[in-house]
Amino acid sequence: MYLLQHKIISSHQHGFLGRKSTTTQLLECSLDWNIALNAHSNTDIIYLDFSKAFDSVAHVKLVAKLACYGICEEVLN
Repeated sequence: MYLLQHKIISSHQHGFLGRKSTTTQLLECSLDWNIALNAHSNTDIIYLDFSKAFDSVAHVKLVAKLACYGICEEVLN
């Protein structure tokens, strides 16, 4: 995948990657939390909801920024 090859996104990200989803993200987080709890470690969990932010994104600016990262015009369209 172009974004991974050019180190634009992390391989640890679950969105926009094949064979990964919010479900796999939740499973991975749950495992990490269980390991921390079993080790009696303090665990802080913070949830952020970015859905409103993406609803208000200026798409023209987003497309321009993606073009700067080298995303081809065919994909941008």
